[in-house]
Amino acid sequence: MHTWRKFRLFFITLLAFIFTFTTACSNQKTTSDSSARSSSTDAIPKEIRIGYQVSPSGELLAKALGLLEKKYPNVKVNWIKFDSGRDVNTAMASGSIDFGNVGTPPAAIGIAKGLPYQVYYVHDIIGESEALVVKNSSGIKSLADLKGKKIATTFSSTSHYSLLGALKTVGIDPDKGDIKLLDMQAPDIFAAWKRNDIDGAYIWQPTQEKLVNDGGHVITSSKELAEKGVVTADLGIVHKDFVKKYPEFVKEYISVLNEAVHYYYNNPEQSAQLLSKELELSPEDSLKTMKQIIWLDESQQKKYLLQSDNNDELGKILKDTGDFMVKQKAIPSAPDLAVYQNALLSNVYH
Repeated sequence: MHTWRKFRLFFITLLAFIFTFTTACSNQKTTSDSSARSSSTDAIPKEIRIGYQVSPSGELLAKALGLLEKKYPNVKVNWIKFDSGRDVNTAMASGSIDFGNVGTPPAAIGIAKGLPYQVYYVHDIIGESEALVVKNSSGIKSLADLKGKKIATTFSSTSHYSLLGALKTVGIDPDKGDIKLLDMQAPDIFAAWKRNDIDGAYIWQPTQEKLVNDGGHVITSSKELAEKGVVTADLGIVHKDFVKKYPEFVKEYISVLNEAVHYYYNNPEQSAQLLSKELELSPEDSLKTMKQIIWLDESQQKKYLLQSDNNDELGKILKDTGDFMVKQKAIPSAPDLAVYQNALLSNVYH
């Protein structure tokens, strides 16, 4: 009888232990599930700030189509307009934007200065969308005729980089006073053109088309210069803090840009109609400017953003651009190729 009471007590104790253990595991699972749900919710930001420029791109088309807003109706999307890549760099440095759009020279400068961002997307390779436009009344018919003239551009931009490359091909040196270069934002360039304060400008769309329509003609373009090794592109950059906190959202934004690019591929006229309001050009002129760049979709990003023994195009372009900017005294020094490679957010394409 005594033995039976011992067994009964042991059995009750065992049942209590099993119940306690099962309950604890259940609570742990519930807590784990709750944490997973919380983590999933945290993966979507309440607000994103996108620094954009008014130039033909998948990003500008995504804005016009409202693709991001449709995909994330509960996320506040702030589109913040900038006139140049150097202003985007300043905004990134201050942490006032999450995404930005810059050309290769501002990106090379930003990376050299250690600004807190990475390149996650190549919007386009610049072709005829950036060009040197001169007044018909200026008497300029070739690059050699630029000597002694006043030419405007936005310093530390893709246009500035291309202009300096063009001048180098004909031996014109701004440092020796061969030509007067004026640093102006795109809206100011058009105003200076109207006042006859300048003889020409190296600038992007839509300002370029406005100059042509107002008594100007193109001398050379970034497409011609690219064939001579002066390559420029428009890049998507994202703040490092945003990538760290919302890596999956960055991938989702890439899918939104991809959708916009394919919309353009399939609906060029409708896309031009939409962007005509952003570009302040007619639909016909808008389509013309949109065809002057090489639009890249998600499938083409790997060529530029993934490094391999035989493929490291963007890293090398940025390194070459950085070295050129040092010669132009835009930055005191340019880092090694590895620094530019590490600034490419390639893991989102694996």
